[in-house]
Amino acid sequence: MNDNTDIVTPSQPTHELRRDISVWGSYMWGYADVGADIYAALGLVIAAAQGAASLAFAAAGIVYIMIGFAYTELASAYPIAGGGQYFALRGLGDFWGFVTGTALLLDYTIDIALFSVASAGYVNFFLPYFGIDPTHFILTLGSLKINYLWLTESLIFIFFLIWLNIIGIKESSLFNEVIGAFDIFIESSVIVFGFLFAWKPEFLVQQWQMSFPTLHNFMYGSSLGIISFVGLESISQAAQETKRPATIIPRTSVTLIFTVFIFATAFSSLSLGVLPWQTFAEHIGDPIATLAHAIPYIGLIAGPVTALLGATILLISANSGVMSASRLTYSMSEFDLITRWFNKVNPKYKTPVRTIVVFSGIGIIEMLLSFMTPQAMDTLGNMYAFGATLGYLIVFIALIRLRFSDPYTPRPYKMPLNIKMRYKDRTIDFPVLAIFGFLGVGTILFEVILTHKIGRIAGPIWVLLGLLYFIYFRKKNNMPVTKSIKRNWEAHQMDVLTSAEEFDLAEEYRLALKERDEKLKRNGQTKPEK
Repeated sequence: MNDNTDIVTPSQPTHELRRDISVWGSYMWGYADVGADIYAALGLVIAAAQGAASLAFAAAGIVYIMIGFAYTELASAYPIAGGGQYFALRGLGDFWGFVTGTALLLDYTIDIALFSVASAGYVNFFLPYFGIDPTHFILTLGSLKINYLWLTESLIFIFFLIWLNIIGIKESSLFNEVIGAFDIFIESSVIVFGFLFAWKPEFLVQQWQMSFPTLHNFMYGSSLGIISFVGLESISQAAQETKRPATIIPRTSVTLIFTVFIFATAFSSLSLGVLPWQTFAEHIGDPIATLAHAIPYIGLIAGPVTALLGATILLISANSGVMSASRLTYSMSEFDLITRWFNKVNPKYKTPVRTIVVFSGIGIIEMLLSFMTPQAMDTLGNMYAFGATLGYLIVFIALIRLRFSDPYTPRPYKMPLNIKMRYKDRTIDFPVLAIFGFLGVGTILFEVILTHKIGRIAGPIWVLLGLLYFIYFRKKNNMPVTKSIKRNWEAHQMDVLTSAEEFDLAEEYRLALKERDEKLKRNGQTKPEK
């Protein structure tokens, strides 16, 4: 078959994933991923940005808010598994859909590895209470020094999450909901008691003045700061399994955006007003527990409790990574971006077992490789930031493009700050904030490439290897490489809204298309090709 767009696929994918996620479950899928990031990122960012860590978190947080608004609009308009990859596919075509999916897949597999390792790091906080020094479990292989205890704990956690996700999204979601609710309570308590009994604003100012980082270190810290906010797209990845997603997602996403922003900026400001930044640099594995332990009156109890919560919340963040990686690749296989071998749902559990096992396995490989570097956490953080920022950059372009190419799909939520403009005899709301979001993410991606030695090498190599596979797969199956397969997106969108039980939006969409077709007929124009 020639390299053109004359391939027609079915108008809809097979909706076999079970809708078991509630309002609270949707919120906790996002919180499980984003809310846990501060446990892993706090020590990394403070070690890099030093006295200006609060500024680094705030800069990354502002960009995150714009990313959050974009994902809220897109996920509520297109409530189907795939997240950013699907949005890019709809807006920019198959090639950029695949590139976005590849970048986000790097992010999700690293998520599995990074947060399993970070969770095990908090577990190790308790070992000295039992007379065990976790730093003694070192395996020396030439110049390599591998902490095999930490590595073994991380592996056990990943295998547990694979099993949990195979048995069902409902069970996996319940795991997130219970632990996440307890974590929100503990995090809030640490912040309140910390500011009341331990915070010294003059110490924060002193560290700002005396330990302000170099420009290179600040850029490195702020680029790492974005990993404190990565994961909101977990809500969109679970959209195909969420009840009434177009109604629920705007509520859960906007609430989550500001919850996480407040927590991240509060923790960074509190930390530098309680302890020297060097202390957190020495405790990259358990920074929140170190902070809580230093709070008077509650520190004796808060330190261990926070370490326990850190271990569990990071584990559910890794759990979100397993879910997101499997749903992303499930979606990519449905739309012929990767082999349809992954487009299979277990008949008993109604979960994509193949994608869960394979891509969690890739997370295990990434984790094993990171333990062969001097700092496993820092290595994984480098890769995490590259995948997220590249994917987000393309999503902003897709959002702008979809405002023009698909103005008829109902949008229960729109990004703030729009200006009206005429396009092909129709008024379009142009998303000004998306331009600022694009520039913000682009700046962070530039910082990642400039300051992350591993990220700027391994990240592009990952994308390049993915593209080589894409070229091979599409040519082997006589599909276009640089062009898109022709799809009936209108019938597909109607099916998505109907299967999600968003009947009012489906009717609104049907009437909008009918009005368009009647207008074209009056003007003697042909109906647009679907």
